[in-house]
Amino acid sequence: MLALTPGVIQTFTALLLAHVLADFIFQTRWMVARKRNVFVLLLHIAIVFALTAAALGGVWEVAIPVAYAHFVIDGIKVWVLPERLRDSFGAFLGDQVAHLVTLAVAALLWPGAAGQSLWAPWLDIATAPALVLSGLILTVIAGGYAVGLLTARFQVQMEAQEQEGLSDAGRVIGQLERALIFLLIMVGQPAGVGFLIAAKSILRFDTAAHQRAGEYVIIGTLASFAWALAIAYATRALLEIAGPTP
Repeated sequence: MLALTPGVIQTFTALLLAHVLADFIFQTRWMVARKRNVFVLLLHIAIVFALTAAALGGVWEVAIPVAYAHFVIDGIKVWVLPERLRDSFGAFLGDQVAHLVTLAVAALLWPGAAGQSLWAPWLDIATAPALVLSGLILTVIAGGYAVGLLTARFQVQMEAQEQEGLSDAGRVIGQLERALIFLLIMVGQPAGVGFLIAAKSILRFDTAAHQRAGEYVIIGTLASFAWALAIAYATRALLEIAGPTP
């Protein structure tokens, strides 16, 4: 029977950190826009392999199948899915779930990978920070992609309406609110999320006068908060499974 041993958790944590870095930090918008080009996709896979091997402290034997699985999943998304579905929220979510499943399978198949790495002496103290960093990236950066895709069909209507405000301010506000929610959940103060909702409602009160803008803000806010809460609680659950650090 498969068990969540410390080795499995440590290996999964290393693989998870490498994945979120490869997909959301080192994958540029230029690469995302040109991913149907096989050479651009291969560049992304090379980054996945390098970061996975680095996170596993040089255990490249595990990085190879992980990178290959990443190639297959991304290839299906960019070459097999119809164009109308390729850039949808459902495709993004399915893509990420598929990646996480492959990482979990890899950790179960090679539970000793992290323990054989160069980082083995520091795994007990490094696992929790790596999980928190991965959760933060998924909350703030990946959450921005997810919310953007979820609200994409409403953006065309909003663009037709004259907009006021700072350029790109909405994206930054979303990142900050998700980061604050993640922090509140991590420190065990979920009640603070309610105050954050109230504060944003007051600051956005002027949009209520415009039904279209108000509804757009509500949809985006609820989606952003829901994503941040889901990832934050998932991170806490993984931290509890990993156990206390020395």
